Amino acid sequence: MIPILVPEWSAPVGVKAAFSLRSGGTSAAPWESLNVGAHVGDSLASVRVNRQRLVSALDLPAEPIWLEQVHGIEVYTAAEGACGVDVNQARPVADAAVTRAADVVLAIQVADCLPVLLCDAQGSVLGAAHAGWRGLVAGVLEATVAAMQTDPTGIHVWFGPCIGPAHFEVGDEVREAFLRAGDSPEAFALNPRGRWQCDLPGLARRRLERLGVRSIHGGEHCTVADPVRFFSHRRDRQTGRMVALLWRPSVRI
Repeated sequence: MIPILVPEWSAPVGVKAAFSLRSGGTSAAPWESLNVGAHVGDSLASVRVNRQRLVSALDLPAEPIWLEQVHGIEVYTAAEGACGVDVNQARPVADAAVTRAADVVLAIQVADCLPVLLCDAQGSVLGAAHAGWRGLVAGVLEATVAAMQTDPTGIHVWFGPCIGPAHFEVGDEVREAFLRAGDSPEAFALNPRGRWQCDLPGLARRRLERLGVRSIHGGEHCTVADPVRFFSHRRDRQTGRMVALLWRPSVRI
């Protein structure tokens, strides 16, 4: 049995979402155990088995579309019938994906960055974004919403586990990058070391709210603070990856 975090949000009936945890896989330390990242030094054979276990456990309609995430703002549009490739094959280079097709599984890998899942009120268009601080300040969420081509006021959003403000310490250059982009200084708290504690989910929430998005859920789980359930690059440096998944089955279950 593979433990899964099921998002609690206001997505319409028929839209399915899940977030993998670190247990239930075959990878050895330091990627122990359900690592789905093929780019972190783990055995590709283990990653392949882990991904297959996840597909089977969730009864996914297709292999998830695994992106080559580069902390940018490129959005991949997944057409009907799109599915992922094997662990040793080239993947779409993008940090977000959208689809209007059923049975297409969007996937965002994380180990501290913020995974963001989005859908419209009818569940007819889905989006998923990888919002680390670089992608967030550059506009990956704005690019994802624009690619969905739907009224932002009807979009529902879920924030998955990410590094929380108590553990996300950044320097002046990160804070200044956000302030130059119009973000609020309230998302940063000065610590005793003269650096800043950064509220990544808070920054993402405010950006979406400025676009008109009103239904935003999640963001309460900190990856760094929970080593039993979550991988964390900031905490462990060499570690595995979890995945946020979003799909709409053609046969509603």
